This record gives sequence, C-alpha cells and structure tokens, in this order.
Amino acid sequence: MADDDETLLRTLTWILSENGYDVVAVPEPRTLFERLDETAPDLLMLDIMMPKVDGLQLLARLKAHERWRDLPVLMISSMPPEEATVRSLGLGAADFIPKPFRVRELLARVQAHLRTGEALRRARDQARSSVAMVDILHEITDATRPDEIFQVLTRRVGRLLSLARCSMVLAQEGSSTGVVVAAYEDPALRDLKIDLTKYPEMSRALEIKKPVLVANVATDQLYALIRQRWEREGTRVPTRSAIAVPFQLRGGTSGVFFLRNNEGEARLTEADAQFANSVIQKAVAAIEKGYDMAAALSDKERYEQLATVDQLTGCLNRRALQEKLELELDRAQRYAFSLTILLLDLDRFKHINDTRGHLAGDAVLRQVGALLREEVRSVDIAGRYGGEEFVVGLPNTAEDGGLVFAERLRQRVADHPFAIGQETLRVTVSIGVAAFPGEGLQSLVDLLSRADTALYRAKHDGRSLVRL
Repeated sequence: MADDDETLLRTLTWILSENGYDVVAVPEPRTLFERLDETAPDLLMLDIMMPKVDGLQLLARLKAHERWRDLPVLMISSMPPEEATVRSLGLGAADFIPKPFRVRELLARVQAHLRTGEALRRARDQARSSVAMVDILHEITDATRPDEIFQVLTRRVGRLLSLARCSMVLAQEGSSTGVVVAAYEDPALRDLKIDLTKYPEMSRALEIKKPVLVANVATDQLYALIRQRWEREGTRVPTRSAIAVPFQLRGGTSGVFFLRNNEGEARLTEADAQFANSVIQKAVAAIEKGYDMAAALSDKERYEQLATVDQLTGCLNRRALQEKLELELDRAQRYAFSLTILLLDLDRFKHINDTRGHLAGDAVLRQVGALLREEVRSVDIAGRYGGEEFVVGLPNTAEDGGLVFAERLRQRVADHPFAIGQETLRVTVSIGVAAFPGEGLQSLVDLLSRADTALYRAKHDGRSLVRL
C-alpha cells in the first residue's frame, strides 16, 4: 500500500491486518519499485493524489514494467469518482475506491481482486510451466550421460526461474555430507563435497522425501540453529529463500535438486517448488537410463584405459600421451592458442634403484604419477614419457603460466615424503619448459626437443630446478 498520508496508511494497515492480510506500507511512494522487488506482493493499493508524486504516473510506469504489469492495482483517491475511475482503469488499474471508503466494501474488493489475481497467476504459471517442461524434457532426452542431464536441469531451471543458484546434489538420507555434481552458477563445478549440516532444507527433504520450501531464510524455524552459528562466526549469507526437492533413483542413489535466490531477488514460492518437483520427477527416468548406458560402456572404457594408461603410474602411456599432445598442438595452431609442455625428470633416480631396489623405484614413480594427477587441471595432459621421465601438457597456457605451474610442481615433489615401506624418502625433479607459439616450433617433436634442452640446463645448473 503506497500513500504519503501516514494516518491513512496506519488505519488501512490496521484494518487489513485485523482481517488476516500481510500489509507492507510504503509512506514514501518514490521508493515503490524498490519495495515491490523486496516484497513481491499479490495486490497493490495506490493513492492517486499525492504531493510528491503522481499516482497515475506510477501506475503507468508499473503497467509498462515487464515484471509488474500483471500485478492487480486498486487505486484510491478523493478525486471525483467518474474522472478517477476512467483515468485509473484506462491505465490498467484493476479497480478504483473513492475516499472516504466503506470498510466492508474495501475488504470485499481486496478479497475479490486477490482471488482473481491468484487464479490468473496460476493459469499463467501453469501455461509457462507446461511449455518449459516440454522444452526441458526434449533437451534431457538428447543427453545421454547423467552428468549432462544434471547440467541441463540446473541450467534450464536456473534460467527459467531467474535463480541465483541451482544445483544437483547427490546425498543419502541421514548423511552429513553430499556431493554437488552440477551447478547453474558454476558450470565447471564437479564433485564438490559439502557439509549438509549447513543446509537443513536438504537434510529435511531427504528425510521426509518431499519438497521443502524455505520462503525466508532470515525467519524460518528450520534455519534457527544455522542463524545462531552465522552470528557466532560473523558470517553473512546472501540467501533469501530456498527449495530442496528430493529424488530417488533405482539402485539406492538419491539426491536433492537445490534452488536458491539471494537478497534483493524475488522469493521462491510454492509454485516454484511444484514446478521443480515436476521437472525432477519426470527427469528421473532419463537419469536412470543415463546410468544404465554408463554402466554398459564401463567395460569398454576399462579396456580403452588399459590401452592408454601406464599401469605403474596411472598417467597416460607414451603412445596415448603423444596422440593427445598432437591433437592439442593442432588445435593451438589452428585457433592461435597457447600450449606449454613440461618435461620432468627425477633427479638421481638410478641411485634410488641401485641402493634401495627396483621396488622402491617403482613406489617413487607411482607416487610421482599420483602427485601429477592431483595437480593438473581436468583439461591438462599428464603422461609417463619413459623411465623416470614425465610430460605435462598445459593447453591454453602461455609461457609465464607454464613456468609458475612448473615451479609449483617442483616444490610439491620436493616437499612430499615418499613412502618406501616403513621409511620415507625425499625426491626432487628437474623440469624443462617449452611453450608454443615459439620461434622454430612447428611440430610436437620440436616442442619436446626444446623442453628436453631446457631440462638439460636444469640438470646442469644443479638439479631440482625449472628452466626454459
């Protein structure tokens, strides 16, 4: 209710509140649009004649606004009823009530317009939901892997509902941890472990196996303990409202479709929860089919892995390494991208084999391979080049970035206690770096040769060094 007459505001607020309505009074109508965004009301009462702002101009702006043009507006005024009615209805108002008003008439009109507005919103939401559902299910059908389906769901629903965050979390009832497998706000995010004690709506949804709506995180009882923790820790959380929709797949896999909006954004509603629940329940069959296909392909992938992976270190073998580097170099040449190659060699590895035996040497190589796989990005290439030599390929990484990564890798190996039986051993590596594009670099052979020359300098200068 927007009116600069504070006495009238107080009176109407009391009358409507006594009859069960939640009223937001706006004594400064120039802030109307800010308050609309904060509260997302079902009905607006707006005075026509105000000293600081013209109510009819506000009405015109409102009806031109994409978000608020369907909001029912009751205009109130002491203007002559005929003139006020014609002008108000002509600009799109739902009704007009003259001052002084009769309380029973006012309440009857408020109730009627709320009922009509709710029916229109429901019909509109259902129509939009039906069209969106068909589009989403079409795209899900085209996806074949579970991770692709999760990405489609978070992206499409996140955009459709204008969400701040939307994610798919795999978790079991009673578990204290979950795994985020897809997120609308960060498409690159994969397999992020989260503490479910910080998300009570998710734990509750898994427990009762029904959607849970938290319309206001700041007041909902479900968040009472979490808010106390935030206050103790001085943590500010921007989440305003949240929806947790549980789902169950055959074979025992379960999870939550998790939707959130932040402060200053429209609160999530029961209609949003129903839509998200419909989407995920219809998507379950496609997700299960994706898992079935993944299982069918697993044997084939295992055979392919045996053909491409070095069994001792877990990194790519030399043949697979060269094939992938050739592809990356071709892409770099075609699209003018950068490609940096690191050639690593374990320092004094022969001494380890001679003094501690080949089993100890194998243990060192195995652990170096594990370190490399931990450090590289998903787009990077790590392989065993031969013996105690390893190669790391860094796509879209220029020379400076390659040197920084190489130094971090060298330090990581130097700091790592290599377990040899009950003992530990310190091992260092020397690293040669070569980057494309570079003068005289036309092929993978050129690039590896340049890296090998740099590696020789690192060895000559004292070992456990990075050289270009």
